[in-house]
Amino acid sequence: MNQVGSESMEEILNVIPPRARVLVGSGAACPITLLGAWAARPSALPAEVCSLLLLGELPFVSGDTPQRHNAFFMSPAVRDAMARGAADFTPALLSAIPNLLRTVLKPDVALIQVSPPDANGRCTLGVSVDIVKAAVESAGIVIAEINPNMPRTCGSTGIERSHIHHAVHVDHPIPQLPLHAPNDVELAIGRHVAALVNDRDTLQVGIGAIPNAVLAALRDRRDLGVHTEMFSDGVMDLMQRGVITNRAKSVHPGRTVTSFVMGSHKLYAFVDGNEDILFLPSDEVNAPAAVALNDRMVSINSALSVDLTGQVCADSIGPRIFSGVGGQLDFVRGAQASAGGRSVIALPSTACGGSVSRIAVELAAGSGVTVTRSEVHMVATEYGVAELRGKSIAQRVHLLAGIAHPKFRDELLAGARRHHWI
Repeated sequence: MNQVGSESMEEILNVIPPRARVLVGSGAACPITLLGAWAARPSALPAEVCSLLLLGELPFVSGDTPQRHNAFFMSPAVRDAMARGAADFTPALLSAIPNLLRTVLKPDVALIQVSPPDANGRCTLGVSVDIVKAAVESAGIVIAEINPNMPRTCGSTGIERSHIHHAVHVDHPIPQLPLHAPNDVELAIGRHVAALVNDRDTLQVGIGAIPNAVLAALRDRRDLGVHTEMFSDGVMDLMQRGVITNRAKSVHPGRTVTSFVMGSHKLYAFVDGNEDILFLPSDEVNAPAAVALNDRMVSINSALSVDLTGQVCADSIGPRIFSGVGGQLDFVRGAQASAGGRSVIALPSTACGGSVSRIAVELAAGSGVTVTRSEVHMVATEYGVAELRGKSIAQRVHLLAGIAHPKFRDELLAGARRHHWI
């Protein structure tokens, strides 16, 4: 075992075997220095690079390197590579990916980024535990960037320095996820969804303008809890305001549960050493049975389109893979199995500058179905909330047309008539 810092970058990268399957760290813990050096090598070996959602510069998806990318969730750079045939996509529930890495997709190499070892020689996986913990446990070779800027996080994040086969010291800022102020449509959606949340509920929220708008509309609630696969600055804000206390949670009371975070440097400082935030791997956080143990669980997720029967597409625009399956279905199922739980799919009523209705008679050809019509509960747009659980197709048509943009409602109803749904 080599000592920390005893190897050059070239020596470290030489240990990656030809045609290896290489799992890279997720989100803001993407090992960008290692990846940049690897992609820049003229002798870089062909390999399959697997990842969850990534932040930071990603030169290995530029199309000029021999590595082929296989993503479980599309970041924008990988999305572009997929569109030109230079990347691939493996659809899988986030709760199932760790087991896939232990069995079907066992990586040869894990490239990760960790916090420096403590006095006992223990590093942490920092802001992303998610699927990385399973990759570290399964990979034959573990190569780490040790970054003093990586927060030390609490939960199932520890990794003994002795379990890292090769390491390099780096010192770069953790990539941030830019925050965008919600627009009027997103704020309206946020108010509608927030109206469905009561004091003492436990929330799953994602990252983006609509989740931020929902969280901003919850500042008058009391004793909310959080059990979510990921979060950004909005959850931090409500924790600091005393809105999220986790006191009423059925599971892990007093602690916010997550598997990764992405956001500002302020957020990364907030989670550093914060014992009120429990980082667990995706197969523990996202397992529907684990989600359901939280009473009054409310899942809030976004979508690209919803058809008039209630089918939800969140991963593609027609045949073009846009994002991924992620944990949406995990939390939809878990929340609805929870005592007093409910799930909400939230989306703007239109796309493309208002020229396309996101509420559609039918999903576009080639679209993936992320949540089936039999599992959808509530759908929200800026025009209100449609509660679909237990409703017939005819009832769904009228409810969903009612929250579509007004200029598309007659067209939607006409399409439903053509199919004899109403």
